[in-house]
Amino acid sequence: MTKHPDDVLNGESDPFKGDPNYMASLARGLEVIQAFTPQRPVLSISQISQKTGIPRAAVRRCLYTLGKLGFVYAEDGKNFQLRPRILSLGHAWLASTPLARSAQPVLKHLSEMLNESCSIATLDGDDILYIARASSSRIMTIDLDIGSRLPAWATSMGRVLLSHQPEEKLNDMLARVTMIRYTPQTVDSVSKLRSELKRVRQQGYALNDQELEMGLRSLAVPLFNPQGHCVAALNVGVHAGQVSANEMVDRVLPELQKAAKELTLLLR
Repeated sequence: MTKHPDDVLNGESDPFKGDPNYMASLARGLEVIQAFTPQRPVLSISQISQKTGIPRAAVRRCLYTLGKLGFVYAEDGKNFQLRPRILSLGHAWLASTPLARSAQPVLKHLSEMLNESCSIATLDGDDILYIARASSSRIMTIDLDIGSRLPAWATSMGRVLLSHQPEEKLNDMLARVTMIRYTPQTVDSVSKLRSELKRVRQQGYALNDQELEMGLRSLAVPLFNPQGHCVAALNVGVHAGQVSANEMVDRVLPELQKAAKELTLLLR
């Protein structure tokens, strides 16, 4: 997970030091929870400490507390995983969000019509957060579902969302991002990513051609609220060997745009 500069890593760099209302222990506990990802679902105390910058003793106390509350467990006492109860933390938000609550029938129809997997995501920090999904088949080695996260800069939905961010906010994000070469196709520099984001905003969609994983091609479009702000993105993912990039734009994009217009009505 990409760190935000304001995250609490240790007492020496705590930007909220001296604020009597700020609970550093709660912040650390949440940081420990967010260390777990679909790519790294099992982590040791030392791995979490290295990833978050939180001292191992503090990580151990966080995990002990989370374990007592039923949010994590370690069968061998050393390697920790999240437990299903962790879903309760996000359920209230998902259940109260009109788009997440009402989009499933539209996604299901689009998925069945195209016979492909469709998703909706929002921007959460430097990642995209999946809030709705209809899957026809598994096309990634990572099993994506509601609540899954992926790096925004390397995904079609993320690029749509980033392309509509204010310049200052985008600059802050690009200053933090680590450009990982996931495949030979991956955009490998911030300057190239900036150019791609500019093109995405101009053309109204993002086509990700095997940049996150070989064999995966995805197309995304923005979802706007009544004020004209891009608040989410909708995408379709396909097997690259079955659907060409040209077919994605010619056949899939019009259907995606129709579904986006229908979903936008849910934001009113």
